[in-house]
Amino acid sequence: MTVAKSVEIHTPLTGKYSQPIGLFINNEFVEGVDGKTFEVINPATEEVIVSVHEGTEKDVDLAVAAARKAFEGPWKTLSPADRGKLIVKLADLMDANLEVLSAAESLDNGKAISMSRIDVTNAAACIRYYGGWADKIEGKVLDTNADTFSYTKQEPIGVCGQIIPWNFPILMLSWKVGPALATGNTIVLKPAEQTPLSALIVASLVKEAGFPPGVVNVISGIGKIAGAAITSHMDVDKVAFTGSTLVGRQVMKAAAASNLKKVTLELGGKSPNLVFNDADIENAISWVNFGIFFNHGQCCCAGSRIYVQEGIYDKFVEKFKARTLANKVGDPFAHDTFQGPQVSQLQFDRIMGYIEEGKKEGAKVEVGGARHGTKGYFIQPTIFSNVTEDMKIMQEEIFGPVCSIAKFTTEADALQLANNTSYGLASAVHTQDLNTAIRVANGLKAGTVWINQYNMLHHQIPFGGYKESGIGRELGEAALANYTQTKSVSIRLADALF
Repeated sequence: MTVAKSVEIHTPLTGKYSQPIGLFINNEFVEGVDGKTFEVINPATEEVIVSVHEGTEKDVDLAVAAARKAFEGPWKTLSPADRGKLIVKLADLMDANLEVLSAAESLDNGKAISMSRIDVTNAAACIRYYGGWADKIEGKVLDTNADTFSYTKQEPIGVCGQIIPWNFPILMLSWKVGPALATGNTIVLKPAEQTPLSALIVASLVKEAGFPPGVVNVISGIGKIAGAAITSHMDVDKVAFTGSTLVGRQVMKAAAASNLKKVTLELGGKSPNLVFNDADIENAISWVNFGIFFNHGQCCCAGSRIYVQEGIYDKFVEKFKARTLANKVGDPFAHDTFQGPQVSQLQFDRIMGYIEEGKKEGAKVEVGGARHGTKGYFIQPTIFSNVTEDMKIMQEEIFGPVCSIAKFTTEADALQLANNTSYGLASAVHTQDLNTAIRVANGLKAGTVWINQYNMLHHQIPFGGYKESGIGRELGEAALANYTQTKSVSIRLADALF
C-alpha cells in the first residue's frame, strides 16, 4: 500500500492547503524505510494536526549519501554566481508563499500569526542575503618571498548536518541553510519533531527553485534517533545545532566520538536586562516586556533576569505589571494575539514546575503564575519579585513567559549581577547616557548587547554566545566561517633549493 506524501490541512488563514509529510531526500518526498510516522500536535488545542513520516538511522544514511553525491557532483561544479541565483530564487518563493508558511508556523508552534509573518519575512531576507554572498567567498594572495607564489582559498566543508529547534522553526532553518548553501555545502536538515511543517514546505520550494537533487535533504524525526544519527554519522563533515546546552554537550560528544566533525552550537541563555535610573521608563518597559514575553518566552536570548536601579524600581514594577497584563494571550490565528501557547505538554509542565519552585523558594508573584484558560498549553505572563540570586528561577533557563525582577544600586553592582550566570548569549542596557551604555556594554559577558531595545536581531549582525551559550556565530559574514575551511597553496617559482 502506498502511503500519502502530502495531505490537505485547513487553517483559518489559508483555508485548505497541501502539506508535505514525507521525508525529503534527493529532491523527492518519500516514506521512511521503516514506514513509521509520528503525530504533530496543535499546542493551542492539544489535538493532532497530522502524522508525518519518521526518519530513522536508515533514512539519515540515504539522505547523507544523496548529499555526498550532490556535493561531489553537480553542486560542486556549479558556478558561485549560479549558486547564488538559486538561493535568491528560494528566497523569492518563500516570500511568494508567505501566508502558507506563516500558517504552518502558527499551527504547530502556536506563535501568534502576526509574529509568524515576521519570521517568514525575515527568513526569506536571510536566505536572500546569503544568496548575495555566494560569489564573494574569496581567498588571499600572500606575498612571502620572491621565490614562491602563495595563496589561500576558502573551500566548503562538505555534507553538513543541521538540527533546528522548535521555537523559531523557519527562521533557524534560514540561519543555517543560507550560509551553508552560499559556501557550497550540501545539507541534511532535521527540524524539531514538534514543528516539522514549515521545513517540509520549504523543502518543496527547494525543488521548485531548481536546486540539484541531494543538495538539501529534510528528515523529520525524533531527536534521540534521527538527530543522534546525524551527529554521529561518519560521512557528515559538520554539524550545526540550536537548542539546549544539555543537548549541545551531547552533540559535541557525538561529533568527537565519530569523525571529529566540525561543530557550531547556539545554545541556552539567562539574559540580563538592565534598566538605569535615567532610562526613558515607558520605552524601557515596552522593550523589557517584548524582551521576555516575545514568542511566549520561548527564546534563547529572552531577557528573563530584569535588574532595575533602585531609584525607579517601585515605579517600574507597577508600570511593568500593567503592561504585562495588557498582553493578549490566546488563539494564534487571532490578529490581536501577542502570546500563544507553549509548544508542548512537556514544556508546559516544565515551565509550571519552575513557577511552583519559585513560589516555594519565597519569590513573590507580581502577576500571572498560573495556567491561562482550560485548553491548550497557555501560561499567564508571569513576573516574580523578591528574588535572590541563588533561586532556581534566577539561575536556570525556564524557556517560558516567566521573568524575575530585582534592584541594583550602582553600575558595578549591575555588572556583577548581570554576569552572575553560566550563560552569555544576550543582554540589554536601558539608559539615556551614551557613556554608561558603552561602559556597561563593554563589561557585559554576552555575545549580543542591545541598547534601549531588545530582541532586535538582523541577518547582517552576527549572533552567538559567550560561556555555555554556544560555539561560533550565526548570521552576518561571520557565519560563513562556520561552513568553510582554508586551503593554503604555495608554488615554487625559483630553482630547486636543495
